[in-house]
Amino acid sequence: MTSNHLPPEVRISPRVLAIFGAMTPNSTYGQGFGLGFAVRTETGRNPLPGSPGEYYWTGGTGTAFWIDPKESLIAVMMLQIPFVAFGHYYALMRNLVYQAIVA
Repeated sequence: MTSNHLPPEVRISPRVLAIFGAMTPNSTYGQGFGLGFAVRTETGRNPLPGSPGEYYWTGGTGTAFWIDPKESLIAVMMLQIPFVAFGHYYALMRNLVYQAIVA
């Protein structure tokens, strides 16, 4: 479920990319899609912090989770806001969580 199953030639519409940005399971952002989750496949292509092998999903009203096995990390965010405003809080939480990791 957490391995990429999208072939490389799959293209995402510009409208979807504009709405979801770095959360889009798209090779442009080093991500793919497994059998239920978006999956990070590459490092250095996504502006959001994370590790290859990480998988995540977001809900329509601000809920989200991600699991990063490399960092032994599970994060859950529960908001009730329109999706239009969600991207800001999602990026903020990801940045804060990864900045709190002490090596």
